[in-house]
Amino acid sequence: MTDMTLSPALCALLCFTALTLALALAYVSYRVALVLSFKAPANAWTREAATHADPAWVTRCHHAHLNCVENLPLFAVVVLVAAATGQLAVVDPLAMVFLGLRLAQSGVHVISIAPAFVFLRANLWLAQTGILAYWLLALCNML
Repeated sequence: MTDMTLSPALCALLCFTALTLALALAYVSYRVALVLSFKAPANAWTREAATHADPAWVTRCHHAHLNCVENLPLFAVVVLVAAATGQLAVVDPLAMVFLGLRLAQSGVHVISIAPAFVFLRANLWLAQTGILAYWLLALCNML
């Protein structure tokens, strides 16, 4: 029998994916409820057009989801390349730190768009970007 224990990096990748899905479900379920209760037509939400006024929390969940969709591929590529090349030891030590930063950023994104929260969110993103840059350099043997 083979040991099927996930490395921290692969576990973090699955968690990041689950977070992205959870954020989507948060705002989509609200919208589906409106459609099924005939309070809004199914086409009330079009891209880049203000056609329906969602509550602020729904909009923030949507934006946090989109932010995850933008950043998940970057993390996924690094982790999957590390796994494919036998270099998970490079990304494993900081994988859960990265995930914690991502969870914090998404949480802050959902909580508020006040200037202090936007500043905090930006710094959380910068920390993630720094980790990604470190991993890229380390995986390419440039450190």
